[in-house]
Amino acid sequence: MTTKIDTRLAGYASPVLSIFRIVFGLLYTLHGSMKLFGWPIGTAVPTGTWPFWFAALIEFVLGLLIVAGLFTRIAAFIASGEMAFAYFYQHWPPLKGGASSSFWPFDRQLGGNGGELVIMFCFAFLLIATTGAGALSVDARRRRRVATAGAAPRRQFRGFRR
Repeated sequence: MTTKIDTRLAGYASPVLSIFRIVFGLLYTLHGSMKLFGWPIGTAVPTGTWPFWFAALIEFVLGLLIVAGLFTRIAAFIASGEMAFAYFYQHWPPLKGGASSSFWPFDRQLGGNGGELVIMFCFAFLLIATTGAGALSVDARRRRRVATAGAAPRRQFRGFRR
């Protein structure tokens, strides 16, 4: 029974990975744009403010690269590192200090330190860095172009396998 499900779902792995990458990259880009430009909501941080403005610039640029699937592995690896830095700098109790800092990374309103989203971004980008961009990406098109350079053109079926 499980083998049937595994076999059926295996053909969807690459397109679903691409959708996952696009959604997380878009959310990451929007986090950067909120800090840089105050769009779509919020107010922009002052230019050059350490570390928030630089984090916003990293989030915006790397988010666009991840959405497009261009240099995805390195962009996702750097994004994962930036999110790890953000967690330790902004949310982790020993570095944050104060008796009110909670160890638990959940919502501040529930008594946590507010780092849950940061941890999720960190590990999502680490997953993308290790698995790649998926079929629907600039990286995949570049790989195909390099692999077929010099070879006779041939027709390819680009649909889902069953």
